[in-house]
Amino acid sequence: MSGHSKWATTKHKKAVVDAKRSKLNTKLIKNIEVAARMGGGDPAGNPTLFDAIQKAKKNSVTKDNIDRAVQRGSGAEAGGAEYSTIMYEGYGPNGVAFLVECLTDNKNRAAMEVRTAMTRNGGSLADPGSVSYLFNRKGVIVVPAGQESSNVSEDDVLEATLEAGAEDVNDLGESFEVVTEATDLVAVRQALQAAGLDYDSADASFVPSMQVEVDADGAGKVMRLFDALEDLDDVQNVYANVDIPDAVLESLDA
Repeated sequence: MSGHSKWATTKHKKAVVDAKRSKLNTKLIKNIEVAARMGGGDPAGNPTLFDAIQKAKKNSVTKDNIDRAVQRGSGAEAGGAEYSTIMYEGYGPNGVAFLVECLTDNKNRAAMEVRTAMTRNGGSLADPGSVSYLFNRKGVIVVPAGQESSNVSEDDVLEATLEAGAEDVNDLGESFEVVTEATDLVAVRQALQAAGLDYDSADASFVPSMQVEVDADGAGKVMRLFDALEDLDDVQNVYANVDIPDAVLESLDA
């Protein structure tokens, strides 16, 4: 899991910067709409909606925008779009595998934009199933080490989540990453809440079963492709099985 932890650290730092951009807010609102449409507009009875709302709140989406998204998704207010989830598979620079998860109301547009971003940044789309076998569906919860009451240790997180189904806890420096089976995500998130521990995000994610280590040049190319894909309006999540060594990460940060 070490390679995933390094990549998760990079993604999490990037997410903090991206949270200032309206494009991320649009994606978070879209998630809320879809969750409300699929499971109803009551967060208490719809864990997916609850987590989508929490993530939006932590990224400073306004209450009015959240409420309107719930109403559109649940049908209480007109204007909601019909979104479809599509997963594209491909390879990037250095043979790094990519999964690109889209939520779109126009499949043709999404396919064209993903293909263009891949080919312009040293990647290529692949046939369905040719990349997805390299990833496992997991629940991933990010818990900040610094909390309002006191600092949290890895042992604190383990103690709170182990019996609820946590498989692994990775120390990411300023936060901890809790990995679970996707079906245990809600139970582990609720265990953290019961223990009084805050969390930054709780998502069903795709975790690579093996990583491809890259040097500084390869890491730069992979990050450029990653950024190009995440900039697309229809793209919700991008997953890659890249392993960026600590020294390379430090050089990129510099």
